[in-house]
Amino acid sequence: MTRTMATIGTKWKPIIIYTIGLKKKRFGQIFALMSIISKKVLTEQLKELVEDKIVIREEFNEMPPRVEYSLSEKGIELLTILNQLTLWNQKHHELEQQNEQL
Repeated sequence: MTRTMATIGTKWKPIIIYTIGLKKKRFGQIFALMSIISKKVLTEQLKELVEDKIVIREEFNEMPPRVEYSLSEKGIELLTILNQLTLWNQKHHELEQQNEQL
């Protein structure tokens, strides 16, 4: 569990993974969808996710330079788990709200 939290336990990494999702995205697209994160932090977090082989960084030899980010197989598997956690949270949040109304 400690290793898992070291890999994805930051405030932003699960949100970045969820934001990239199943479609390739450029840095600007990710940043626009996550407007409350600074460019510096997004850059650092993406770099770590690439190093951990959760995200793939693909550079294109074009002018101007173009870089796209996508989830690796490992990242897609993690996205599935994050989706399950989201469903779990929604279920229990709804139950708590129902109990509060009683």
